Amino acid sequence: MPGHSRWRVAGTATLFIAPSLIPLLAFTVGPMLASLGISFTNWSLLAPAHWVGVDNYRALWSDGEFRASLGHTLLFIAGYLPLVLLGGLGVALALNQRIRGLALFRTVYFLPVVTSWVVVALIWKWLLNPQTGVVDYLLGLVGITGPGWWVDPHWAMPSIILASAWKDLGFVMIILLAGLQAIPDDYYEAASLDGAGAIARFRHITLPLLSPALFFVVVISLINNFQVFDQVWVMTQGGPAGSTSVVMERIVKNAFSFGRMGYAAAMSWVLFAIILMFTLAQFRLQRRWVHYE
Repeated sequence: MPGHSRWRVAGTATLFIAPSLIPLLAFTVGPMLASLGISFTNWSLLAPAHWVGVDNYRALWSDGEFRASLGHTLLFIAGYLPLVLLGGLGVALALNQRIRGLALFRTVYFLPVVTSWVVVALIWKWLLNPQTGVVDYLLGLVGITGPGWWVDPHWAMPSIILASAWKDLGFVMIILLAGLQAIPDDYYEAASLDGAGAIARFRHITLPLLSPALFFVVVISLINNFQVFDQVWVMTQGGPAGSTSVVMERIVKNAFSFGRMGYAAAMSWVLFAIILMFTLAQFRLQRRWVHYE
């Protein structure tokens, strides 16, 4: 009877989770496992797949374009992450004060987060247009000759970083604002009575108690931005001269433009391994700087 009871409980639980479990297996886990099998084949989508073993992974090892796209992805993260973290923290600190119109400011800052990436990328492509863009026009009013932005190989990646940080600033702001509001006022009052100034309170109270929220933002941002694609595709399509070619852009082009589905699948799994490695490293490093009450 006890064994029979456990099976009944397991069956009931399976019945309740089936509406979520079946789509998860069909549309997420299943395609992931299928892509792993495809990565060991040579498949053009139009002809039958041929088993090639680990040849796709060996080719990746010596693929200069893949290494360059990985370098560009890391460059994007290195520019994006500090900008969005510092900007989001600054806005969160400002909106954590008692000011008039607080709800309106929070809504305005969060609005880009829920806006389509295609729309945001097209707006920034227009703003940073070297001939007709608003940014270069405003710079010209103060005697500064604006750069070529997304048409210049040296400025194309900073253009994408700027647009990406602007869109995601509201998300980081909301997470950090929630973390700030969870810090008890008693800590600040006690520190003030002990003579601690604003900088000391920020360093010894705000940052340590905000570290779990910062950790969450860093992990989510790393996972998302290793897969950066939409803004690159809309603004530059990997150009000019390959200066903004990122890993996801190479995966899409190899799969659907060059008909190298197996090679693209192998590239996807290498990217998955890199993301997993960075994520695990973050969880190991959190012991050194993340403080929980």
